[in-house]
Amino acid sequence: MKKIIAGCIGALMMGACTSVKQKEPMEGMYLLVGSYATPQEEGIKVYAWNNEKGEAAYVSGLKGISNPSYQVVSADGNHVYSVGEDDGLTSTVHALAFDSSNGTLTSVNTQLTQGGAPCYVNLSPDEKSIITANYVGGSITVVPLEPSGRLSEGVRTITFTGEGEDKVRQSQPHLHCVEFTPDGKFLLANDLGTDKIHVFPLKPDGKLDEKATFDVELEAGSGPRHLCFSKDGRFAYLINELSGKVTALVYNGDSLQPIQYIEADTVGARGSADIHLSPDGKFLYASNRLKADGIAIFSVNQETGMLTKAGYQLTGIHPRNFIITPDGRFLLVACRDSNLVQIFSRDEKTGLLVDTGKTIETSKPVCLKFI
Repeated sequence: MKKIIAGCIGALMMGACTSVKQKEPMEGMYLLVGSYATPQEEGIKVYAWNNEKGEAAYVSGLKGISNPSYQVVSADGNHVYSVGEDDGLTSTVHALAFDSSNGTLTSVNTQLTQGGAPCYVNLSPDEKSIITANYVGGSITVVPLEPSGRLSEGVRTITFTGEGEDKVRQSQPHLHCVEFTPDGKFLLANDLGTDKIHVFPLKPDGKLDEKATFDVELEAGSGPRHLCFSKDGRFAYLINELSGKVTALVYNGDSLQPIQYIEADTVGARGSADIHLSPDGKFLYASNRLKADGIAIFSVNQETGMLTKAGYQLTGIHPRNFIITPDGRFLLVACRDSNLVQIFSRDEKTGLLVDTGKTIETSKPVCLKFI
């Protein structure tokens, strides 16, 4: 691990130094916290994560982005890409440079997504483009990347049509997540509004094959949101926001087929949010909001991919994105309406969580990423 030292960060599009707390060098890794914020606020904050103590210390903050609600980090850790989740034509995506020597972010450049409320962003397997899921726009946006990591021209938006069973929540497509299959063969675009996963094969040059796209049909009224894959790539797990169920799917390299639906939200809150597997693949976690806010815990049969309910952990208010440390010791939850990130320890044998009592106090956190 590199030693990380607090430094000074240039404010995005402003060139000013934003508040940075000086501290002694600390062994560990960085934690990025994205949020709903105005451009005048530090919408993305960088923390030094101490994995021995299970706690974080503030390093720096970045101003200048409206609602930087979701980020993705390049494989080398040198670039971060963030959405600017505005509803209309002002919605954006941003390329940021990350300096690991002092834990600071600086702006590289910005592009309009041409689709409202981009709520998710991901990097293509070859890191030659980024893709956003545009919730209000009912679309995904593909932005080419230059070799330097800058956002390039030639932005392309792919718009979907249709509706779902719920005439209020599903009156139009609502794209909520874009993930690539582990083998790099397909892009999966989860559409909460139409109960479908839109599947795009990737061409040899890494571009989407729009003529060969097909859909995975899910339960009516389910509202597919986020998705993750098992380490061996054979199974995928999808959290459905409206039905509150987790869908287990089997992936064979050519198709993705549901094999199980199991409740994560048992109180009908209709606000399920995020989903992740433990590093050892033995447990699956899914967050629920609006009622009985917390994390549903499932044990995983790694041979069949099937899930069994293992427990439930209450959290702060409105848990959105959460993250598990690479060694599986801790699970951190962004509790938006409690204005904090809650830190839990994990029992690696049972999968259950224990509140450490430690938190990161920050305004409206919604996305957590380690570097």
